[in-house]
Amino acid sequence: MMPLITDFKAYLSQAGYGQSSQSMLPAMLADFLSYHNLSEINQTTPHHISQYHQHLQERPNKHQEGGLSESYIHHHVFALKVFFNWLEESGQLAHNPISALKFTQPGKKSREPLSPEAVQQLFAAAKNLKERAVLHLFYSCGLRRSEGHALNTKDIHFKQQLLYVRSGKGAKRRAVPMPAQVAADLENYYRQQRIYQVARNDESAFMLNKLGNRMHGQGYQKILKELIVRAGLPEAITLHHLRHSITTHLLENGMTVELLRQFLGHSFLETTQIYAKVSKQQILKL
Repeated sequence: MMPLITDFKAYLSQAGYGQSSQSMLPAMLADFLSYHNLSEINQTTPHHISQYHQHLQERPNKHQEGGLSESYIHHHVFALKVFFNWLEESGQLAHNPISALKFTQPGKKSREPLSPEAVQQLFAAAKNLKERAVLHLFYSCGLRRSEGHALNTKDIHFKQQLLYVRSGKGAKRRAVPMPAQVAADLENYYRQQRIYQVARNDESAFMLNKLGNRMHGQGYQKILKELIVRAGLPEAITLHHLRHSITTHLLENGMTVELLRQFLGHSFLETTQIYAKVSKQQILKL
């Protein structure tokens, strides 16, 4: 089954899925195949998938007490949907075993945007250039977690004050304009800290962890968590809260929804309108 998993990973890359998805979805598929020990993929039935779904609901969490979260189980189901849809569309499978199955959607967590004052508290809590740069990437530039992971040094043009997202969600590219202070802070991090770090595996990466490897989403979140604790803010805040927050703040300061759509890399205006939490006064202006 390994060649099939490799081909699936190649498909995800060609289809424009983010780096985290290219890693996570094949791993989840491998877990499914290992659980059932299937010798041929066309042997898969809806019962196999339902049985595996039940197994996930009963499986203990390896990292903390309790079971797997609804969101994590949903990601496993999503991995199987993408995989079997790909097989069906590419003619490798005559019947899609997951197409007729229905699964309960996980409850959506509310992501209320931070207030401008809370954002200021985070920046005030930053002790070094790296921490400040992390806040700028996810708040000032509104990057997704996967986009921060994929960011390379060549993607940031300090003098032109532009940051390029080469492979956003859905393989879309975009240019993010940076205010002068944001460009200056990112350049200061790069010239005063980043270039003196030894890049062990990927010299192109803009942000490196302590070991000199490309910074992953989990590493970014760890830095944010440290800032949150110092700032005395709720620990449930994530990188995505920062992206939501800059969306709302820009809209409240007069940016049009169309420009916000381009800034965020959304395909449709409806997505941007749902994404931003705005005041009643702002809604009346749309």
